[in-house]
Amino acid sequence: MSQDYNKTLNLPKTDFPMRGNLPKREPDTLQKWEDENLYEQMIAKNEGKPKYILHDGPPYANGEIHLGTALNKTLKDFIVKYKNMSGFCAPYVPGWDTHGLPIELKAMKSIGVENGAIPPVELRKHCKDFAMMHVKNQMAQFKRLGSLGHYCDPYLTLKPEYEARQVEVFGEMAKRGYMYKGLKPVYWCPDCNTALAEAEIEYENDPCYSIYVKFQVTDDKGLFTKLGIAKEQVYFVIWTTTTWTIPGNLAICVGPSYDYTLVKVGEEYYCMAAELVSATMKAAGITEYEMVGSFTGAELEHIKTKHPLYDRLSPVIVGDHVTLESGTGCVHTAPGYGVEDFEVCKNYDDIGILVCVDDKGRQTKEAGEFEGMDTDAANRAIAAKLTEVGAMLATEKIVHQYPHCWRCHKPIIYRATEQWFCSVNGFKDEAIKAIENVKWIPAWGEERIKGMVRDRSDWCISRQRTWGVPIPIIYCKDCKKPIVNDTTIRDIAELFRKEGADAWWTKDLSEFLSPEVQCECGCKEFTKEYDIMDVWFDSGVSHSAVMEQYDCLQWPADLYLEGADQYRGWFQSSLLTSVVYKGSAPYKAVCTHGWVVDGEGRKMSKSLGNGIMPEEIVKKYGADILRLWVASSDYHSDIRISEGILGQLSDAYKKIRNTARYILGNLGNGDGFHPDRDSVSDDQLLELDRWALMRLDNVIQKAHEGYEAFDFHIVFHAIHNYCTTDLSNFYLDIIKDR
Repeated sequence: MSQDYNKTLNLPKTDFPMRGNLPKREPDTLQKWEDENLYEQMIAKNEGKPKYILHDGPPYANGEIHLGTALNKTLKDFIVKYKNMSGFCAPYVPGWDTHGLPIELKAMKSIGVENGAIPPVELRKHCKDFAMMHVKNQMAQFKRLGSLGHYCDPYLTLKPEYEARQVEVFGEMAKRGYMYKGLKPVYWCPDCNTALAEAEIEYENDPCYSIYVKFQVTDDKGLFTKLGIAKEQVYFVIWTTTTWTIPGNLAICVGPSYDYTLVKVGEEYYCMAAELVSATMKAAGITEYEMVGSFTGAELEHIKTKHPLYDRLSPVIVGDHVTLESGTGCVHTAPGYGVEDFEVCKNYDDIGILVCVDDKGRQTKEAGEFEGMDTDAANRAIAAKLTEVGAMLATEKIVHQYPHCWRCHKPIIYRATEQWFCSVNGFKDEAIKAIENVKWIPAWGEERIKGMVRDRSDWCISRQRTWGVPIPIIYCKDCKKPIVNDTTIRDIAELFRKEGADAWWTKDLSEFLSPEVQCECGCKEFTKEYDIMDVWFDSGVSHSAVMEQYDCLQWPADLYLEGADQYRGWFQSSLLTSVVYKGSAPYKAVCTHGWVVDGEGRKMSKSLGNGIMPEEIVKKYGADILRLWVASSDYHSDIRISEGILGQLSDAYKKIRNTARYILGNLGNGDGFHPDRDSVSDDQLLELDRWALMRLDNVIQKAHEGYEAFDFHIVFHAIHNYCTTDLSNFYLDIIKDR
């Protein structure tokens, strides 16, 4: 206790320190909880009461916990303990996300091998060992934070029973027609060598060169000839920031209702949107030009141009996705490299699809002289070739937001490949309706996730990796048709439930597949799909694989609580799988928290040197100070933390603790105060005492309201102000002579 505080309360000198000494004392308390099975006692005591289920979003088992994880687990612990103390039975089953590429890459690095260098089952064993090591470490860290839960049997996405239920959910979605295999452009990471989903993409600033390229007209439908302009003089000018995709160009897309014109520069005419002429000419450094004629985009449809690098045509087509925000209004269209390009080209029978890059992001033989080049090298070589042949109108250095892989943080590419997709469009309306039946905390979360679901394309769920749950599909050996039905899903799920997903690699189909399974063509021989499922599908089925599997839980959950990034992640993948599998959302309410930032509001990073690890705080201040930081924060927005903030919270903790300690110390030692024996009725109390109890009742009410609304900072400030203002500075100061 501080000298000022001793002076204020006129405390006697004592031989014991008036401080918590939390770093030293807390482990003893936690061990006592463990020895007494405190969590189990709490749940047993509340058995028979209404259940309240907070379903744990699984942290990723590939490293130490950070402050965001500590914030998340502590918020959940507040809610679980409060609900168990306020009339509910609130079991808490923690879980871990244990599959996926980050674990696979780190496991390979730890044993010094590259992808494909060891058999799949051996690699999977190393991945499992790696994941379980981090599950054990993170579990110890969560317990050190004071978290209580069913840690004796957590849920893990690698458990056989979990994998089996995942197969069953996939099977149900497939039977309803929402799973399909198709060729379409997807996000592709050349470094990680796999397809990615939207939730695995992060946008970062990327410096690049945008290029303006001329495509010479070969057939103008007589449109320009009417103006006395030879078609060979006319060029459609496209604009792109991905030079490496030029070999994949198969068309030029214009907006059907936009106004287009010809820009006369010397003896050449450049076709572009009238609204973008000025910006384009500025980029090209052209000051003298003349605008000739006016056409709608619809009038330009079916004009043919010649690809500047290859002996093929690039016809002019129309599409509603064309905008006038940048470029020329004439969109470079490569259906093998973009979803919108792919979709618009499906409207034209004479346009196919061309992919000129492999899974490593290198140009293939279809790119001609650029074969073997990676993206950077191809950008330079293609730009040089366009300049050499006179097709480059202008280049411009820009910085734009470009998608990067969330794992390796390197730029991705769009690439058309055959993948397994979940047809979100098929049940998007049902998902929107389900969202409206959920309570979102804060309320703006509803519109955020609605917008994301409305705008999302089909979900790419296949990954070309090893560490995960294989897509439970077999193919006919003769006609190659994928086969999924009640029998195949049952057989595969039973296999996984008994032996785990490793059996997909160790067992022949004849060892577990029912003999009556056959293809429509009559063939009874099959091959397996070896792509694994997206980890967001893994965790997204936890509502069934956990809440329907643990006896202590129930479906749906009362609450999901995670960071705001999960609107595009776990909240959404859980919602989508649940709407198909169960017909409604898997949660009644969803609460989100913000990011942890430093004292100046900056994102924490190694380069800035402003990061703080939870274990550093626990060692220096104790876990209760970290928990007090969580309790004192309005966590729906970004939460600041620094040594200064922690110091202030330590002082606040001491004030609360020492106030309680002083009161307890004055109740007497030995045969001191006993409530049943020594309590007196209110009418025997002094008015000052009745005032203090009235103020306490107000604090209790405010605390309950704060807990019910999950606004824990209201609870903290109510208690802290009561101890500091009402008790220390007023009530205890007056009664000290008593």
